[in-house]
Amino acid sequence: MNSTAVTKPSLEELDKQNFLHPFTSIATHLETGPRVIVEGEGVYITDNHGNKYLDAMAGLWCVNIGWGREEMVEAIANQSRTLSYFHTFASMSNEPAIRLAERLLKLSPGNMSKVFFGNSGSDANDTNVKLIWYYNNLRGNPKKKKIISRWGSYHGVTVAAASLTGLTNTHKAFDVPLPQILHTENPHYYFNAPEGMSEREWSQHLAGKLEALILAEGPDTVAAFIAEPIMGAGGVIVPPEGYFEAVQAVLQKYDVLMVADEVICGFGRCGRWFGSEPFGIEPDIVTIAKGLTSGYVPLSGSMISEKIWQVLKEESPQIGVFGHGFTYSAHPLAAAAGNANLDIIERENLVGRAAKTGDYFQQKLRDTFAEHPLVGEIRGMGLIAAIELVQNKATKKPFPLELKVAPGMAQLCIQEGLISRSLPQSNAMAFSPPLVITETECDEVIAKFSRALNQLTDNLVKEGVWKSSGK
Repeated sequence: MNSTAVTKPSLEELDKQNFLHPFTSIATHLETGPRVIVEGEGVYITDNHGNKYLDAMAGLWCVNIGWGREEMVEAIANQSRTLSYFHTFASMSNEPAIRLAERLLKLSPGNMSKVFFGNSGSDANDTNVKLIWYYNNLRGNPKKKKIISRWGSYHGVTVAAASLTGLTNTHKAFDVPLPQILHTENPHYYFNAPEGMSEREWSQHLAGKLEALILAEGPDTVAAFIAEPIMGAGGVIVPPEGYFEAVQAVLQKYDVLMVADEVICGFGRCGRWFGSEPFGIEPDIVTIAKGLTSGYVPLSGSMISEKIWQVLKEESPQIGVFGHGFTYSAHPLAAAAGNANLDIIERENLVGRAAKTGDYFQQKLRDTFAEHPLVGEIRGMGLIAAIELVQNKATKKPFPLELKVAPGMAQLCIQEGLISRSLPQSNAMAFSPPLVITETECDEVIAKFSRALNQLTDNLVKEGVWKSSGK
């Protein structure tokens, strides 16, 4: 008998052999392999080698209540015992989805009237595009179909959502954006505003650019404008003072719908229930996902205003069936998770805690890193923030992206036991920790990031990429 033992492939090898990863360099992944996460508790995650990390990104901006919440596990398990699934086509419904829709509308910004449930922020924004086109067809404006987004924005990666997204790495070799999708200027004041221009002047300039685009395209062809209250993946860009006030004046002038993409900002991230609130956004459509279930189960939603609902309702006898929906729309397990998630957020006042702890965290970031020679700008609100790494602090000169300074910084953070994300097509490092993070844990984030930043500085000097003059 042959006693030679058969060596089983590791999880890492099985991953490389079988798994196509999202937003991952295929070539790099096949060389370096995955990091396999096996456990999460509070603000910490652990990999299959026992390494523990403080996740200052809450997964992908989403685990607002933290990991390991037994209440969530029980809610999902209990629902699976009674009704694990049923569809919501042809007037079918389920109690968790009904209860969740009612709660969301009471919390929502603006005059929201109905919720359509999906599975991800991407498909919710695809739903929004279809709803915008549907709405204008029903009210007799078949030419009014163009949707304006912003360069640097992130709205997902399905065909319509990737078209809305203003990051070119989501377009490259995919034949998007669609021709009906347009992009206007990125509102990042630090890099883009002319020297000497105030934030309010910059906001008026941007609103003027938006109006010029609408006029050039023809107001009768422009249907909607979509924006994140704070841009997430595009750099954690906080809008300049007066931005949404100026933009919404233009939209109202030309009968253009306002779509607030609250996928990241919603459910307490900015220290308010929704990011629309601190910026005075009055949306016609709201996109929700991520913090809706804190990532425990996939769920998204498109919330529509009473104005849109009235058109859909009035034209229903003529149009017939609303021909849109997914097998898993309003899935009862996901809805049960959403309700349990909201229970935790409300009971533990995580929105208020995010505001209070967020103030502490934002100030600590500024106190610790504002004078560092590699740090150009520190920005954010509540528990979302970014640090912009620059080659020259005085001139705001960025590092060339091909140097991969921010991805290198992310790896140094991991070596320190910290998850901070290097954002695509920029030199920004992002923070978006669970809303349950404590001030002590914020201090831990600062300390770990500081050590990694000092190591990055040393590495750049040794590589001849940077010297203390910043040139």
